[in-house]
Amino acid sequence: MPRITALECRPFFDAVTAKAREIGTPVSMAVVGPEGHLIALERMDDAGFITPETAHAKAYTACAFRTMSPRFPDGMVIQKWFMERNPQMMVATSIMKGGLVVASGGCAPIFKGDTLVGAYGISGGTSQQDEEMAHFACAAVGWSITAATDTTPDGVKAHIKELYEKAGIKGRTV
Repeated sequence: MPRITALECRPFFDAVTAKAREIGTPVSMAVVGPEGHLIALERMDDAGFITPETAHAKAYTACAFRTMSPRFPDGMVIQKWFMERNPQMMVATSIMKGGLVVASGGCAPIFKGDTLVGAYGISGGTSQQDEEMAHFACAAVGWSITAATDTTPDGVKAHIKELYEKAGIKGRTV
């Protein structure tokens, strides 16, 4: 069964760090396995003291919600979905999970083929900066945030596209 290892996180963290330095935003980065358990966590010098916990929570959230439904491809969609439907449920879920539910940009699931092997979270910049670092790093190391075989129903894709538009995210496809 495919999985992600701590050793595989190093190149991802290096790529995030390079992009973070380029844009002048120190961050923390986390990777969790498919069950949400922490695999690797790193905090750049000068990153905010709460960013490690936030990066971990973002990764946990992306993994948890993507496991629940293909409707939740990343933190931006999770955030927008809850804001429109039931923001109290997001807070309640975070409380129930000890603060490990945070929906924001800079997190997404990680797939090897069609298998969800975990998720990453980046924290320290704006949601858009965290997203920019994530996309750069995923491209650099070849991580996929979508399954190789797309089984997402067209209605769900349309819904995700609508949520991206409402959140002001351009150029993202599902």
